Amino acid sequence: MMNFFPFRLLLTFCFALMIQFNNSAQPLRVAVAANAQDVIKKLQVDFKKKTGITIEVIIGSSGKLTAQIMNGAPYDVFLSADTEFPAKLYAAGFGSEKPKIYALGSLIICGNTKGDIKNWQKLITSPQTTKLAIANPKTAPYGKAAKESLEFYKLKDWVEKKLVYGESISQVNTYIQTGVVNVGFTTEAFLYENSDKSKLKWTRVDTKTYSALTQSVILLKHPKGNQLAQATKFYDYLSSASARKIITANGYHLPKQN
Repeated sequence: MMNFFPFRLLLTFCFALMIQFNNSAQPLRVAVAANAQDVIKKLQVDFKKKTGITIEVIIGSSGKLTAQIMNGAPYDVFLSADTEFPAKLYAAGFGSEKPKIYALGSLIICGNTKGDIKNWQKLITSPQTTKLAIANPKTAPYGKAAKESLEFYKLKDWVEKKLVYGESISQVNTYIQTGVVNVGFTTEAFLYENSDKSKLKWTRVDTKTYSALTQSVILLKHPKGNQLAQATKFYDYLSSASARKIITANGYHLPKQN
């Protein structure tokens, strides 16, 4: 009777090699808040050039991505538009180390309007502004910041009927670009993403009127082995001179380095 043991052993060895190959070939899964969807494309290219590691980007609102991670989504790194959601993940045991701030954002109000955008508080309460876009404050940090600013100026009730909510800041940007709304609250980085800025008027919202938009990154516990090494490389890369240069060139400010 033929002994199939060596053949079985060979098959097991080949199968193990295939699994290892598939794991190593799997792209790094990076969940990214919608406000950073443009800058992540540039970071993605630069990181691959430097390391050879491919990144698969998943875009969404910070709140929705956090919910997905807590429900088992197999992401390796998460770039949020705030510190609150990553801190929540870390406290719940989903992070391998404390989150760190990688960029500082700023809120603007922007749109294709004939009104005086500099005096935006008066503009949004005037009859000429019929629709005002804002991201969902519950899931999008830039939406939360916009709500805080409206409340600071005691304008929330005045404009409630005019508000058009976007699922994420990306949807708000679409509303602004397509003229669905007169004006909208968005990130300053939007100005760097939009190729046709000439039609848009914009102004910064006073930073004293909303909580700081400190954008954090967290290394998640999901990756193992080679995937963990790659995730750690990207996590560390965000603090590199090369990454910081790309971040500042796309409408963000930088946190102080220790």
